[in-house]
Amino acid sequence: MDAYVSSQKIDLIQNPEQREKQGNWLFQRRSFIPLIVIGIGGVLYVLLLHFNIISLYPWWVDCLFLGVGFFGLGIRIFTVGFTPKGTSGRNTNEGQIAETLNTKGIYSIVRHPLYVGNFFMWLAPVLMLKSFALIGLILIFFVLFYDRIIFAEEQFLKRKFGQNYTEWFSKTPAVFPKFSLYQKSNLQFSIKNVLKREYNSFFSLVFTMTLIRIIGLSVTHQKLFLDTPWVIIISVSFIIFITLKMIKKYTKILDVEGR
Repeated sequence: MDAYVSSQKIDLIQNPEQREKQGNWLFQRRSFIPLIVIGIGGVLYVLLLHFNIISLYPWWVDCLFLGVGFFGLGIRIFTVGFTPKGTSGRNTNEGQIAETLNTKGIYSIVRHPLYVGNFFMWLAPVLMLKSFALIGLILIFFVLFYDRIIFAEEQFLKRKFGQNYTEWFSKTPAVFPKFSLYQKSNLQFSIKNVLKREYNSFFSLVFTMTLIRIIGLSVTHQKLFLDTPWVIIISVSFIIFITLKMIKKYTKILDVEGR
């Protein structure tokens, strides 16, 4: 009986239709589910600080962690800068959308470069929590979260592009790049496309890490507080963010044909 129950559980976990359904559901809610997880982590972070189980890093160490996040952002920038319009699978209320399959540039060495970039952008604020247990739990969630999303996206692309996708899939690793496979992109790098599409990611990263810094300092000092270097960082980041947002909303300066 126990063996039967165990086999049923394994079958449920490995059921392709179930995994794809979960992946589509998660992708459609990918903007706010991570915020819930980070929020829970933030509450636990406050409790650990309050009971002196952990202490704060110096401001410059958290800046190093911000550099980890910018490394992830850099991967996203490199990806987006060479990406034409309509190449990525997208889940909408009506289903996934993809007009073409992109296999050149960074996509020639790794199938999911945007998710690789996201990993480092997640890792940066998580490192600030200074708790191996919290870091481990959040990273486990990240792996499970993107495992389902990646599976759903790949099932869609396989059905959409058939043999072309299968050939690319068979030789290109999912998340660990194989640099020897690199093929130059057919497009020129577009800084306009990057500025248009990635300013939200940029500010979200800085804002999240600044918020964690404020929480940590405020709990430690028993008052609302933020060290000067981080005040400068968030201020400059906000100016960049609001400027690009206004340019995108009220002008066509960042529009690029075919992107």
